[in-house]
Amino acid sequence: MRNMMAASLSPKRKPYNPSVDGLKRNVTKWRNCALCTKFHFQSPGDFCRHLREYHCTKEGGSYVCRYGENGVCPTLPLEGVSDGDYESHVARHHTGLAEVSNSTHSTQLSPTGLQPAIVTDQDKWTVYHSTQNLPAVLNDPRKTRREVDFFTKTWGEGFEKTEVLPSPYVPEITRSHFDRYFRKITSKFKKHLQLQETLADNGFNDANSPLKLASHRDRSKADLEQVPKLFMKPDFALENAEVFNAVLPWSQFTQAKESSPTARSSSKLLQEKLSHYLDIVEVQIARQISLRSEAFFSAMASHDELQEHLTKTCRAIRQLREKVHRIDALLVKGSLEILQLRISRANYVKLYNKLKLMATVHQTQPTIQLLLSTSEFVGALDLIATTQEVLSQELVGIQSFRHLGSQLAEIEKLIDKMIQEDFGNYCIDGLNRPLDQCNIHEEERLSTIVLGMLRQHRFNFLEVYREESATSIKAVVKQTVVTYVASADDTDSETNAVSGSSLADKMRSLNFDEWMDLFKEVFVNLLLLVQRIKDILNVMRRVVNAAAGKHHSSASSSDTCVSPAQDNTEVLGDVLIDSIEYSKLCTNLKELLCFLCDYANDRCVKLLLARSKDGFLEKLSSSEFLDLSRAIEQFVSDCEEMCSRRSTSLRGCLQNQASKFVNRFHDERKTKLSLILESERWKQTDVPAEFQDLVNAIAVSGKLTEAFVTKSESAEERKASDYLEINGQRYAVVGTVLLLLKMILEYCQCLDDMPSAIPDILTRLVEILQNFNSRTCQLVLGAGALQLVGLKTITTKNLALASRCLQLVAYYIPFVKTHFEERLQPKQLVMLKNFDKILKDYNDHVQEISSKLVAIMDSSFEKHLSKWEVKAPVPSTTFRAICKQIYKLHEAIIDLLPPEQIKVLFMRINVSFKEHLRQQLIKLCVTNDGGPQHGLVTSDLVFYTENLKTLSCLEDLVDNMDSIWSNS
Repeated sequence: MRNMMAASLSPKRKPYNPSVDGLKRNVTKWRNCALCTKFHFQSPGDFCRHLREYHCTKEGGSYVCRYGENGVCPTLPLEGVSDGDYESHVARHHTGLAEVSNSTHSTQLSPTGLQPAIVTDQDKWTVYHSTQNLPAVLNDPRKTRREVDFFTKTWGEGFEKTEVLPSPYVPEITRSHFDRYFRKITSKFKKHLQLQETLADNGFNDANSPLKLASHRDRSKADLEQVPKLFMKPDFALENAEVFNAVLPWSQFTQAKESSPTARSSSKLLQEKLSHYLDIVEVQIARQISLRSEAFFSAMASHDELQEHLTKTCRAIRQLREKVHRIDALLVKGSLEILQLRISRANYVKLYNKLKLMATVHQTQPTIQLLLSTSEFVGALDLIATTQEVLSQELVGIQSFRHLGSQLAEIEKLIDKMIQEDFGNYCIDGLNRPLDQCNIHEEERLSTIVLGMLRQHRFNFLEVYREESATSIKAVVKQTVVTYVASADDTDSETNAVSGSSLADKMRSLNFDEWMDLFKEVFVNLLLLVQRIKDILNVMRRVVNAAAGKHHSSASSSDTCVSPAQDNTEVLGDVLIDSIEYSKLCTNLKELLCFLCDYANDRCVKLLLARSKDGFLEKLSSSEFLDLSRAIEQFVSDCEEMCSRRSTSLRGCLQNQASKFVNRFHDERKTKLSLILESERWKQTDVPAEFQDLVNAIAVSGKLTEAFVTKSESAEERKASDYLEINGQRYAVVGTVLLLLKMILEYCQCLDDMPSAIPDILTRLVEILQNFNSRTCQLVLGAGALQLVGLKTITTKNLALASRCLQLVAYYIPFVKTHFEERLQPKQLVMLKNFDKILKDYNDHVQEISSKLVAIMDSSFEKHLSKWEVKAPVPSTTFRAICKQIYKLHEAIIDLLPPEQIKVLFMRINVSFKEHLRQQLIKLCVTNDGGPQHGLVTSDLVFYTENLKTLSCLEDLVDNMDSIWSNS
């Protein structure tokens, strides 16, 4: 610093002028912000805007300057000022422009007329620079009570009036509370004062005493404050243009060139000032050296001693190094050579192994070709993967093998293509072999191919096999049809006439037996092909299990034998597929077999539909349709057993045909029943022995279909009986009801033959039963038989015979219900309520016929008793006629109805007779007074009861006849 100042000063020094230096500092203070060092300003206006934006706050309508330490400006009150006062404050105290203006004005008025120097020191602000005094701050002309303005200005008018009560928790403290403390520290305080005085006396004589040093520091501080802070900054450098202009203003040098007296005086003044600063600094440096001379010499002595210690340390280190070198030569060097030789030997071994590995890798391609020649795809792929791993890990950077990796990748793609082509060829060869060859075609080759595809994660081989298998199934069906039709053409001359027609037309020309044989042959061939497909899929499943590491899992219940290919797959050690892929493959294998079984069913459906286009299937008889149903059901069951899943397509087609068959079956029997009913004369007919055998078999077995199947060979030789006996009861029947009974058995047998058509058959059977009941009611009770058949009248015998036929049908309705209940699904059992309803209709019909018989006798009683007179002779003609009518009715129904029904019927007739007789007696005014009329009536009643007793089954029918006199 001394050299710097000496270089900038002239030899001649002038007296220092503090006012000029302060003025210089005020002019340059706006260029930099004392708080924000990163900002530099080109004009005072920029500096003022910076102060307003960053170092000013607005509180209400006042502006508070924050340009100072701790955010407080020492020259502006904290309450703030107006906008104009804030501008004046910044210009006066922070930019220095106001002082420059005032100083310039005063300089111009001076006798010398010299311009002020820009380095003039700024006068420090004192209380006397304030534009306001304390009375002006405290006085408020708006207040009348001047004594309280100071306190109420901030805290409000109620501040002085508020009385602060003493706290009840804090006691009142007086000086007496500190007496004990004063007595305790008095002696110690006096001793402290004595020691302080002693230290003061000693420090006054000692130049290095703390007091002396403190006085020197104060005095040095006061001297250094005269030096501008610009020279004390750590980054002070004259290379900086702003610093250079602040120390040596360029304007003074330009004025000095003009030889202006004012400029020369200013330069001299600047030299004097800088010389003054230099003197102060030199004096302070000398003073500091004098004060710390002892410490300086002590440090020098310590430095010499430290140098000696360092010399001794270096000597000891040199001796230690010599010892270490001798130990190294004697003990370490030989051992290190042994270790180096051992490392070299290990490196040579590694090199040898690396060369052997390179030789092995070099033989990779010939080995791959050898494996491919024997179809060892998995071994070739494993060798490629191992070689690529070796190339990427152990032989990295070997230039001779730089193209081997890409070559192996191309070979791998070629192997992948070869595997797919080989699998396609295997599928074609294996599926197109003759069907009589049951063994698996080249099982070891199949295992190798599948393992290779699993190794490459080519899981689409199942889709390829699906397409080839579907094509084979389609071809087998077509080839079977072509072969059979061709053989039929050779043996049938009529078919030769249409040899030029299409294959479908030739197939339709076959009769049922030929077509059925063709259909069964198609079933056999398809089952053989599906079984072959299943065996191949089982081999694939075993290979998949081996590839997944599941050697002990059973692929199928039929995999009981272990083939050589299975042994080869179980030797496989690596797991080629993970558990997710394994589960997916197993599912796809199972789905593939199910799909192929369904596809075989679909092809059979097309064959069946092609034959049914001309209505051939609807014209089949029951036995023929039964043969067709059994063949289809057997084929579908075999397919379901293979794939363990229910197949619906062929069954659905059969169900559709069964519905058509049931409709035709029902229409035929419904029409036949209607025709027979319309021609029925309602006379008792003989019962053939075969019908008696049917009912006997039903009574023994309790089942309808077994009785229908079981036929006695001697039934035709036996004579027909008058009645149909069932469980000891005789049923007089007409021919229609026998036909209906046979129809019911046929419906039940049809149900057993076609269980899939249960709902349709049940509905049709209920319809047949309802039709018989309704038509019987129309023909007998409704007298429809008079017009259709030509009967003169509906006799009581016709009514009784119809009633007995209805009872026979009603007797077998529970058997039919049980038969259907055993075969219906649980959700179909609700259909059984139709049988309960039809049974109720039959019983109601029987009751209506019985009521009709009673009504006939009732009208006869009313007709005869209305003409009856109580007079001789006895018995009267009226009672003779009534007994004759009763006898005729009895004779008509005695052989038709069972005794218990006859007894119940005549009990109702007797009640009706007594009611009509009682009314007639009331009309004739005859009472039981013992008179002549009473005797005549009693004689007629005796005649009536004696006649009833002579009738069969009516011996104990007549009870006490006194009820006819109850209201006489």
